[in-house]
Amino acid sequence: MSDAAETASAFATIAELADALARGRTTSTAIIRRALDRVSAHDPSLHAFVALFSEAALQAATAADERRARGASHGPLDGLPFAVKDLFHVDGYPTAAGSKALGDGPATATANAVRRLTSAGMIALGKVQTVEFAFGSWGTNAVLGTPLNPREPAVPRAPGGSSSGSGVAVAAGLVPAALGTDTGGSVRNPAAMCGIVGLKTSVGLIGRGGLLPLAASFDSVGPMTRSVEDAAILLAALQGQDADDPATFGIMPADPLRHLGDGVAGLRLRIPAARDLTAVEDDVLRLFKATIDELATLGAEITQKPMPRRPEEYMAVTGDLMAAESWHYLHRYVAPEDSVVHPIIRNRILHGKTIDGAHYQELVAMRRCAQIDFHRYLADADAFLTPTAPILPRPLAEIDEGKTPLGTFTRMVNLMDMAALSVPAGLVDRLPVALQIVVRRFQDPLALRIGRALELRRGGLFVPPAGYAEP
Repeated sequence: MSDAAETASAFATIAELADALARGRTTSTAIIRRALDRVSAHDPSLHAFVALFSEAALQAATAADERRARGASHGPLDGLPFAVKDLFHVDGYPTAAGSKALGDGPATATANAVRRLTSAGMIALGKVQTVEFAFGSWGTNAVLGTPLNPREPAVPRAPGGSSSGSGVAVAAGLVPAALGTDTGGSVRNPAAMCGIVGLKTSVGLIGRGGLLPLAASFDSVGPMTRSVEDAAILLAALQGQDADDPATFGIMPADPLRHLGDGVAGLRLRIPAARDLTAVEDDVLRLFKATIDELATLGAEITQKPMPRRPEEYMAVTGDLMAAESWHYLHRYVAPEDSVVHPIIRNRILHGKTIDGAHYQELVAMRRCAQIDFHRYLADADAFLTPTAPILPRPLAEIDEGKTPLGTFTRMVNLMDMAALSVPAGLVDRLPVALQIVVRRFQDPLALRIGRALELRRGGLFVPPAGYAEP
């Protein structure tokens, strides 16, 4: 087969690409070359990538094709591309974390999550943008540049953060999947704003070795894809013990693919009361309710009940804990008066300096109480559903960095030590709305099962943005 062979759609999923490779309809070399061509064509305006591994990626594709030709493939993921958020170390390449403070020295090791995907044969195409030190939900980066949300290029809009480049690269069809991290919504926010699928995994499910920390009590790793099926496929490859992350020790992950297609009939799904949804825009609320009605049609039992506390209360506690921990990990970059860290990000981290040990322990106690209350709230339910974001993607010119509306329903998931999946729920004038499916810790496969039920009912959840079909 010639290297020109390729799948029909620039927006093919991981599952579709794997099937095409298995059937001999394309080659890894063709897939990688097309991805590189698309980055060359579209990324000058999107600004999702900070580095391309072009030569190494093409060499890896050739090796994958040779393995497949002799019947020695590493599996269905062998030869497929993914993008790496520039918070993960990749041996031989610098980790900037969206900042100029770290210098440009190359990493000497590769992060666990990256190694797990490459061990399955996947090919890292390059590194993608992040909010500086991953501390921000809008997706903006005044230091290295803000990726453009591909949903409406004529009006530059927030891509969501902090995994902004990951969301943009997947939504625009540059790569079928990307790695993101989530400390308070950093996988789910860009997934919601860009109209893709994002999984905030349970802490301990995917090892964080080789990941630059922001707040270790909350940091998690998750896949960002164009389908729920793909998120489950990648989770299966990513989860497992990491010698550099004690949170993974003794964990026995469940197979996320085993019950993926079981549907939602008989599941008890809880939604917040109207008083908890006052921050939600009308169009977002309309699509949220319509999606809930679909799940009811599929056989789920829907119950509405006021949350134990208002979402804003959970946001405040989470924000203070994040700041305190970020100061511990990042103080050396922001403490100097001549720090090159952007003032907005610097001030967020400096806030952690004001939280002494006694106050930090009070916050930890508040977190524990909130977790107890919320698990009691969910005692007779299997999952909790909210809009992922209460608003549509904002124009960059209108963003107030002092406000964090995108964390309204996402931060609480990290505070509760739970898992959540964000899936597209529909479009409002080409702008995406998303549903958040929250489950108890280590019940990540259940969130995927619920999302997959919607995906099968609708014949897919992802809608490609206009203007990115070629080349």
